[in-house]
Amino acid sequence: MSMLKVIVIDYESGNLRSVSQALERAGAEPEVTGDPRALLEADAVVFPGQGAGDAAMRVLHRRGLIEPLQEFVASGRPFLGVCLGLQLLMDSTEEGGGAQCLGIVPGMTRKLPQGGLKLPHMGWNSVSFRKAHPVLDGIPDNAHFYFVHSYYAVPEDEGLTAGVTEYGMPFCSVLVRGNLVATQFHPEKSSALGLKIYENFVRFAQCPHP
Repeated sequence: MSMLKVIVIDYESGNLRSVSQALERAGAEPEVTGDPRALLEADAVVFPGQGAGDAAMRVLHRRGLIEPLQEFVASGRPFLGVCLGLQLLMDSTEEGGGAQCLGIVPGMTRKLPQGGLKLPHMGWNSVSFRKAHPVLDGIPDNAHFYFVHSYYAVPEDEGLTAGVTEYGMPFCSVLVRGNLVATQFHPEKSSALGLKIYENFVRFAQCPHP
């Protein structure tokens, strides 16, 4: 069997080293790149991120990654978004006064209401799972994962929300749609269960996909 080609997208916003290390521990040989041509032959893509959504979108535009990312997800090949990599899937974000995002999943990224709570939402919190997916196999309900964010994704189709977390309000912390899985938390910072998600993703990517 040929080695799985997993691309980790570099757009100056990713937690690239720890994501790559998690994928290596999961049995993959990831390639970190911001070259849109790499997506043409990729078997799977991890789209990590941290930082500001509006600034990240400017880098994606500059590197010519918008259409290749949209086309990759549409191809049916496995795609994992992490933190900002979930928020940018929406149509737009409130961050930075508002910006257009990738438009892969209809919806909007909004700022968490403070309501006396500290922002960013930082640290361990639980995820209540609503639906199954191969990438979530073996992850118990109400498992804890590590979060660092001030914004959250609001998909128009609530049926895409596979996991919900509470921080002053319930928000979508896991989104799934066929080949696409995205988490608001950082699996690579979430100990054994986070590594399990990467292992599941690598296994999922090894299955036949269109």
